[in-house]
Amino acid sequence: MRPDWRAIARLYTAGAGRHDVSMDSDIARRKQHLPHPYNLDLSNVLRGLNRRTPFGRRRAANHPSTATFLRAAVWLIQRNLGPDGRHDIADPDDPDSLIRPLLSFLSQQAVTKAVRHIPAGFDRTAKVSMLRNRWRRQSDFVADVLRFVLWAWHYPAPHKDEMAGLTGEILHGDDPVPAIHRLCYWDMSRHLDSPMFRLSLVAVAQAEGDPVIREAISERNAENGALWKGFYEQFLNARGLRMRPGVTLDECVSLFAAVADGLAVRALADPGGVIDDDEQRCLLSKAALALIAGCTEPAGRPEGPPLEQAVTTLLKGAST
Repeated sequence: MRPDWRAIARLYTAGAGRHDVSMDSDIARRKQHLPHPYNLDLSNVLRGLNRRTPFGRRRAANHPSTATFLRAAVWLIQRNLGPDGRHDIADPDDPDSLIRPLLSFLSQQAVTKAVRHIPAGFDRTAKVSMLRNRWRRQSDFVADVLRFVLWAWHYPAPHKDEMAGLTGEILHGDDPVPAIHRLCYWDMSRHLDSPMFRLSLVAVAQAEGDPVIREAISERNAENGALWKGFYEQFLNARGLRMRPGVTLDECVSLFAAVADGLAVRALADPGGVIDDDEQRCLLSKAALALIAGCTEPAGRPEGPPLEQAVTTLLKGAST
């Protein structure tokens, strides 16, 4: 997914006078030089912007100042949710009296103050009035921040090159198992090092009764699931496998994603037994091997029994 800079330039220059054309072309160039994923088209991601027309919403979504507020919010997420996030103590005499702010750290004033901490290239002159001009309500801003940071173009989409060597070994190597161990360790480490994963946990905790957050999480799951499903399909074809009757590839994608998230949650609080940094191994790889062993079968052989029947036969055989 590469940005269409000509389209972005047309977005800013359409219907403008001579002076505005020059000004908006400069804005488009500034957008182009922002780091990934802030340089991408965000018009389908940011839906709470205070604009009446589709053109106005697209223009505001892709304005560099909008990217500035998003980057400042990400800086606050990294600072408050970790890893190595800030932990404020309410009572100096009680080290356990931590202040747990959830999403209150994304206030308009805090985001605007954070602007001075973000990298060069963003608009560091952004003010509270500019933020309020884009999002009429604070809840709209927080919802758009959630949509943005849960976007698949944060993870795993931009890391395909990092995974290429490992995925190549899994698909075509003589012994794919060691590569499966390393890829799962890499994925688990990414979860634990990502403040965005921590934010997703906060979002999940607040999702019940909040359709905006639920929609953002649902879209994140669908986008990430589609990316991983494509790799799983490649794996089945490359290794001459098919899904066992009684379980679908979509179900396998959901199962593995749930196991990965669950193990990451466990490792945040109690990493022992979940991840081994010395050996670069983790329980996620054993889950992957178990799913392969239990949910697939050779494609060139007669169809085996459905999953439930296979387990029933196994259990009856073990008890006799």
